[in-house]
Amino acid sequence: MYKRKLNQVSVFDNPAMFGGIGLNPENEWVKLAKIIPWWVFEKKYAELFQSNMGQPACSLRQALGSQIIKEKYQFSDEMTVEHIVMNPYLQYFIGLTEYRQTAPFDPSMMSRFRQRLTVKMMQDVNDVITGRKTAEQIAAELEDHDEGHDDDSGEGSGGSGGEGSDSRTKDEPNKGTLILDATCAPQAIRFPTDTSLLNEARQNTEGIIDALHAAGLTDGRKPRTYRIVAKKQYNGFSRSRRKTRRSIRQTRRQQLNYLRRNLKHIDTVIQNHPGEWENALTRWQRERLAVIRTLYAQQREMYESGSPRIDDRIVSLSQPWVRPIVRGKQNAPVEFGAKIGMSDINGFLRIEHLSWDAFNECHTLQDSVEAYRKAYGHYLERVLADTIYRTRDNLRYCKEHGIHLNGPRLGKPSKDSAIRKQELHLEWLESGERGDIERRFGIGKRCYSLGRITAKLKHTSEIMIHMSVLALNLQKRLRLLLRFVFAFYGRFADRLTCA
Repeated sequence: MYKRKLNQVSVFDNPAMFGGIGLNPENEWVKLAKIIPWWVFEKKYAELFQSNMGQPACSLRQALGSQIIKEKYQFSDEMTVEHIVMNPYLQYFIGLTEYRQTAPFDPSMMSRFRQRLTVKMMQDVNDVITGRKTAEQIAAELEDHDEGHDDDSGEGSGGSGGEGSDSRTKDEPNKGTLILDATCAPQAIRFPTDTSLLNEARQNTEGIIDALHAAGLTDGRKPRTYRIVAKKQYNGFSRSRRKTRRSIRQTRRQQLNYLRRNLKHIDTVIQNHPGEWENALTRWQRERLAVIRTLYAQQREMYESGSPRIDDRIVSLSQPWVRPIVRGKQNAPVEFGAKIGMSDINGFLRIEHLSWDAFNECHTLQDSVEAYRKAYGHYLERVLADTIYRTRDNLRYCKEHGIHLNGPRLGKPSKDSAIRKQELHLEWLESGERGDIERRFGIGKRCYSLGRITAKLKHTSEIMIHMSVLALNLQKRLRLLLRFVFAFYGRFADRLTCA
């Protein structure tokens, strides 16, 4: 049976209609708020604000909590603030004591939060979530670090957490499994081509020349830049469907010549007005000019030598720290972003090494194992990694410390068919177990921002990468907590049934 409801009671007629109901303690945001040790990093975050004047700054819980909400739902900065206003659970998560219908902060503060958060802070929060450290250990490390700075002795950087880990029993047997692998966090930049980069650099230098001329530093006559001809030539090339090798090389030569001419005009102004040209340009233009000079030198060298590669190649003028990372994947043989070496312990990820330059991940194995020993007080029983990690140095290191490194053993295979069959079966099982970290990478890139970093600055991009890993581990920790609760109530119900 269906009963029609013609009129809905207005909230404004009865303000207490939805009032008087507390928050559900089983809500995921209520539980996540209890997992994160906010108090540990509050003092360190407060040290960023030395002045006692001005409007009070937002707390660490608002700064970090809003970033976790953004990462969880993949919102923009504006949408994150809007949903915080609408949802009382999100307001509780960022530390508000009562529900309010106004925004706790402006959406522009989201980028400020990412600039204030540090990589060390994100790594410490992640270590607490994964169980690698306790909140008390991190608090003691921060206290020792502050005392070391006050005494200028440099002995406080080690932290009591590390000392407590090293003081454990040295003869403790190896136990635990560490899975190692590397991935790339692609940056949200335009796909770089030599012609597009040169065209963008040419346009930027034309803007710099216009600014110098407006400041009266070109001696009354504006230098000729041929911008109309250069734009027409590039547009004709970019709109052509079939770009041959000859047309690409011709366009590169044209844009290089235009760029060389513009840089020559700028150098003339700098030489004639050494103390005035900097005031005529903005900080952005001065920084961009330095990047363009490096780009021109690289592109000129590659054009003259005919080589398609060069060291520290610039692929983005706005983000010159981004480097091409050759991954060899079928759909994306080259990715542009930070390369990350990660470890997986019981389904929790940890960033072991992050670099914007390409590196060989095999060199990170020993550091990851030593970091594990320092945290847990014993070496590992197994290390599951890709074949690139199986260098002679790593194999010798693992053998010295009694660690099993997956993969075929060195030398000829055993002639005993039974032993050989057992070795192959073990390799097959461990390869499937090693695939767990690949699945975690897939979740981070599909469901979180690890697959496309949209930050514009180097530091904020690294914070977004750490935030993706933190959000992934928080979800894992929450599932384990719910599984424990369900298992506990299940056993309790079984006992009542038996009784």
